[in-house]
Parts: sequence; C-alpha cells; structure tokens
Amino acid sequence: MINKLQEIQQRFDEISGELANPDVVTNQEKYRKLTKEHKDLIPIVEKSKEYLQLVKRISEDVEILNSSDKELKELVNEEIEDLRAREELLQEELKVMLIPKDPNDDKNAIVEIRAGTGGDEAAIFAGDLYRMYVRYAERKHWKIEELSANVIGIGGFKEVIFSLSGQNVYGTMKFESGVHRVQRVPLTETSGRIHTSAATVAVFPEAEDVDVEIEPGDLRIDTYRASGAGGQHVNKVESAIRITHIPSGLVVTCQDEKSQHKNKAKALKILRSRLLAMKQAEHEAEIAAQRRSLVSTGDRSAKIKTYNFPQGRVTDHRINLTLYKLEYVMQGDLDELIEAVKTAHNMDQLQSSSHRS
Repeated sequence: MINKLQEIQQRFDEISGELANPDVVTNQEKYRKLTKEHKDLIPIVEKSKEYLQLVKRISEDVEILNSSDKELKELVNEEIEDLRAREELLQEELKVMLIPKDPNDDKNAIVEIRAGTGGDEAAIFAGDLYRMYVRYAERKHWKIEELSANVIGIGGFKEVIFSLSGQNVYGTMKFESGVHRVQRVPLTETSGRIHTSAATVAVFPEAEDVDVEIEPGDLRIDTYRASGAGGQHVNKVESAIRITHIPSGLVVTCQDEKSQHKNKAKALKILRSRLLAMKQAEHEAEIAAQRRSLVSTGDRSAKIKTYNFPQGRVTDHRINLTLYKLEYVMQGDLDELIEAVKTAHNMDQLQSSSHRS
C-alpha cells in the first residue's frame, strides 16, 4: 500500500507543477481536467500523509523497544498499542479511497420513474417517489429540471423523467435504479385491504457531447401535436417531438414545452443519456466477472426496496436493511439508506479486489 500511496503523492506533485505552468493555464480543456484530478486526489493525499507519518512513528517506537533504554520502553509500550489500532483504522479508510472511482460519479443524472404493476395506485406511488427525490435533491441543493411527464389526474405519473444537477449526483443516485415496491391501503380502497404495487426507477449519468457522438443521419425526427391539457396551443401547433435513433431503435418523445426547439433539446438530452447507459452496459457485460454482487447492478427486474406504510418501514433487500422511519424517508430523508448501500458496495469491491490480488 505504501508504494501505491507514494505513487499518488508523486502524481499529485506533478499535477501541482503543471497547474503552475502558464502554457497549461491557457489550454482550458487540459487545465480543467488537471484541476479536477488535482481536486480528486487531495483527500487521499492528506489521508496518506497522516498514515505515512503514523507508520514512521510506529517504526521509531519499534526501534526503541529493541533498545536497552528501560524508561523509554515503558513510555513506548503505553502508546504503541494505540498507534497500531489507529494504523489499522487508517488502512481500512485508505483501502476504500483506493477503490477505482466510477468516472461517471461526478456527472449529473437523468432519473426516469415509471408506474409498474398496480394500475392507478402504481401511478400514485410513482408520483410519491418523484416528490421524495425532489425533496432529497432540495436537501442536497441540487438543481431539478422536469424533462417529460405523463400525468394522471389523481396526482400520479405513468412516467416522469427529470434531471438532477449538482455535486456527485450520479454517484449518489445510481443505486436507486431498480423496482420499488409499495404495500399500503389505496385511497380508492373501501374495504381497507392492503395492496402491493410497484414502480421502476432508472438512473443514468447525464451524457455530455464528448461522451456520445450522434450522427445527424442516424436520427429520424417527427413533429406532432401535443396531447392532453393545453388549450388552443395543443390543438394548433405541432410542437411535440419524437426522435428515433435508427441504429439502436431508441425512441424519445417530449411535449412538455410550447417551443418545438425546447422539446427537441430535452429529447436529445434524454437520448444521449440513454445511449451512454447502453454503451456502459455493453462494456460492463464484456468485462464483468460472473459473480453475485451485494448491490444490484440496476437491472429493472431486481426488486430493491419495499415501502410498507401500515408498518411504517422501508426495507432495502440488497443489504437486508430495514428502517422504521418511512414518513421521514418519503419526505426526502434518504441519506442513511443511500450511504448504507454505498458502503456495502465498497466492501464488496474490496473483497473482490483482495480475491484477485
């Protein structure tokens, strides 16, 4: 580990030198990449300095223990146990920090929520999930932009797509992908029976132009009149957009804006993110080891959570965690759940890397 930490320190020093070079400063693209890498390395550099200083102190204490100075030996015996305990703790922290970072973690995210089995109740639950994520995003001071919505008249969505922008959004939200199940008595239920419904959540890193190259000739763009509420505008103007990506067969529609141009921009934003997700899935399928992970890969067939309203609990099935604070969770208090899954994911990666090494 010490060799690895020294390599990181060396790279950090190299970047610091490059950032002071006027030629690099004038190259905006290179300067941006180096600044980001420099910022990402700061936490591990600081932690590694603390660790290396500790290792040096332990080494000095061991030397004293091997000496003939009885008075110093007594002093060292009192502190070396505490130092070794601190060393073990720092090693575990550094192991997690040395796990290769998902390059998409810093990206913004596109979130798609769709009603699953359960009819109107599933659509209402999809709306509840949407509002839960919006409240969570507000706590994180992220920017929220609704991109597309298929609303039903009782406060729910057949489908809603929105973007979240801010710090480490995708890295925080990516484990929300999967099937979310709800157990409760629907408002429309007169006999008081508990129903089980579901909604799917898909989280994609928001693609930048450099991530996915789309050839104009690969797109078929159709315009049509928007459906639903909207008055005269809906009936007279073909502002809705349908974009078909011919090579992949992906189809994206957007009709929320009155402007055809804005609808097209939103549809392309969604399309880019879906294409990036497809590209990633293909890459991961080629290189992924055939093993069971603690954390769902985001396959929509995987039931990841159950929200049980009569019992006031939410359960994450991937890590067997149940919290009896459903009311707070639905108000956007998601940190405990999300951090638990991220920790389990990190531990799983550590175990995998130790098996390979």
